[in-house]
Amino acid sequence: MVSDFRKKKLLHVFQAFFDTDKSGSIDKNDFDLAAEKIAKLRGWSAGDAKFKEVQESLNKIWESLQKRGDADNDGKVSADEWVAMCDDYAKNPSAVEWQSLYMKFIFNLEDASSDGSIDSEEFSSVYVSFGLNKDECVAAFQKMAKGKPNVSWPEFQELWKEYFTSDDANAPGNFIFGKTSF
Repeated sequence: MVSDFRKKKLLHVFQAFFDTDKSGSIDKNDFDLAAEKIAKLRGWSAGDAKFKEVQESLNKIWESLQKRGDADNDGKVSADEWVAMCDDYAKNPSAVEWQSLYMKFIFNLEDASSDGSIDSEEFSSVYVSFGLNKDECVAAFQKMAKGKPNVSWPEFQELWKEYFTSDDANAPGNFIFGKTSF
């Protein structure tokens, strides 16, 4: 059973980052729209190699997510299917391919300088492009980073797992998706 607190966190990710077209479910179109948002953020055009790389990565994530989460095989993942799928991840994080793909994708997206760590500006610019408030994103980064200027890939992986598995409202991982309260 997913607690109310975890469900709020999971639905934040669902609504802010996956249900890009705000239809109430996730489908392939949401991933295409996300690729366009990312291209705009980074200043890439449709023909750029980086844009194609993002599209390919998002397609792999979608295929894996759909295989895992589309319980009724209707070509989309509903909010209820999403919560159930994320609860499966919480029970066995190493067994869920789409999560690993998405975690690496997000880290690489946020690490705009490609230096192996994320800073507050890199972090907040991504989430602002998805409609979140810049000041809240900066505050979330400070909580997530525990006051440090950067978050490394190993730290990010632990924070990621914490986001999807923890019921502790004060856990630093709760802030990995740019929100300071649930």
